[in-house]
Amino acid sequence: MSQNPTAPAVTDAASVDAAITSRMSARAFLPTAISRETIEHILTVASRAPSGTNTQPWKVYVLQGASRDSLVDKCCAAHDALRADPSLAEQYREEYDYYPTQWVSPYIDRRRENGWGLYGLLGIGKGDKDRMHLQHQRNFRFFDAPVGLMFTIDRVLGRGSLVDYGMFLQNIMVAARAQGLHTCPQAAWNGFARIILPHIGAGEGEMLVCGMALGHADPDDKVNGFHTPREPVSSFTRWLD
Repeated sequence: MSQNPTAPAVTDAASVDAAITSRMSARAFLPTAISRETIEHILTVASRAPSGTNTQPWKVYVLQGASRDSLVDKCCAAHDALRADPSLAEQYREEYDYYPTQWVSPYIDRRRENGWGLYGLLGIGKGDKDRMHLQHQRNFRFFDAPVGLMFTIDRVLGRGSLVDYGMFLQNIMVAARAQGLHTCPQAAWNGFARIILPHIGAGEGEMLVCGMALGHADPDDKVNGFHTPREPVSSFTRWLD
């Protein structure tokens, strides 16, 4: 893989477009193992993401095998305990606001369309709290993916570094597609940072950004037939001549 930033432009544009447009949030994975070489390759490609003054704010923790399974057990237990005793929510607060404190249109409309579209596909009704809980807990099992990624950032950095981080995460997801793999970026883990950070050995100055599942998507699971719509370019673009 060339690391030369002055290399000629990519000529196989269709492959680049396909990697981007075929990316989806897979919610069911096969147990097929992913080699360390493949993961390192994906992260190497992703590290070419831009960042302000080349700060490269990303820190990545790769969980496989026993380390992955142990974290799954810890966070699923916490998720169950939180449902049984909602007062525990104070212990599991996200360190930064991923979502708004007050939802407005059109964002709340898209959120509802996404949620009920997924639950509808799975046959989960609005009042079925038990199945909702179990489906949400699939996040904390990495949707059965063999590889779990946790991403942290130093708290001393500014909000702009989260913009940089987003480009790095997107690079991972697109590079994974080039390897025939799928991902699911997961902010759901953020509330359990007090469990995750010690588990992965993060330093005191690190903040959890999100998690991500990585693996081969299960082509036979209907949940992977769920694809979210996108607004047309005309709805979010203003042309100025």
